[in-house]
Amino acid sequence: MNKPERNMALELVRATEAAAMAAGRWMGRGDRNASDNAAVNGMRYMLNTIEMNGTIIIGEGEKDEAPMLFNGEKLGTGNNPEVDIAVDPIDGTRLLSLGRPNAVSVVALSERNTMFDPKHIFYMNKIAVGPSAAGVIDIEAPVYENLSRVAKALDKAVEDVTVVVLDRPRHEQLISEIREAGSRIRLISDGDIAGALMTCKNGSGIDLLMGVGGSPEAVISACALKCVGGTMECKLWPRNTEEAARCRELGMDLNAVLSLDDLVSSDNVFFAATGVTDGEMLKGVRYEGDRIVTNSIVMRSKSGTIRYIDAIHSLRKLDLISSIDYGPRFE
Repeated sequence: MNKPERNMALELVRATEAAAMAAGRWMGRGDRNASDNAAVNGMRYMLNTIEMNGTIIIGEGEKDEAPMLFNGEKLGTGNNPEVDIAVDPIDGTRLLSLGRPNAVSVVALSERNTMFDPKHIFYMNKIAVGPSAAGVIDIEAPVYENLSRVAKALDKAVEDVTVVVLDRPRHEQLISEIREAGSRIRLISDGDIAGALMTCKNGSGIDLLMGVGGSPEAVISACALKCVGGTMECKLWPRNTEEAARCRELGMDLNAVLSLDDLVSSDNVFFAATGVTDGEMLKGVRYEGDRIVTNSIVMRSKSGTIRYIDAIHSLRKLDLISSIDYGPRFE
């Protein structure tokens, strides 16, 4: 069996739980490297226990200079199925270090050779929406037109549409155009995977995501959106003339619009995320003496199944069977 047929998201969630539990100890302590290292170690350990022949297509080593989980790294037991893996042990490392909301640990998986590899391009311009507005967005259309289309699809006024945007100087013009249209804005300091997911959750108050964010995060978000029926369009966003020239050398079209299927072409995609700090999508990790409580979401595109998992973990028992450092033990 070369294609993943079992619901591997139920196995992936053990990796996001491990990363969240190990990293959550560092909430608000101001040490991004320590929290990231803890998450990487926990996630890598658990992913290597899964029956799969996995290759990381979207890692975090190159961008964040992390010691592990780098692009091209092999994970799993080495047996079939052969799969592509996208990881972000902590989406929102700075959020975690400052004790702010919406830090999550995420993993996505699909059949081999189905994930887009952004290579040296670390950023993309993005627009993402949930299922109700999946057929109306166009990244090349003016901002007001997209807002009007989404408003019509959601049966609301443009003034009632809420857009999540990363709070960056590069978005000054975008923010100005959204305000001119009369729509509401939720500025976030980090964590645009969580931002994309919020467009798909009823009651989140978020209708679409717009702006330039990380290209690894774009691929991971695309995996999640494919599972829930949302959609996304992106364009490569080189930071300078050197990156643009390298794109041309590699035959990468800077004018091309990347659809959801361009970002992940498989129809059998698995996604798991665990909250590290409290957020609109997921609750953060709770430490209760000998117990750790986690809140996760697990999804598979082929079946359309979405599960929310509340888990209670015993520190004492985990200490006997795992080499992951989950923090102090209490008798």
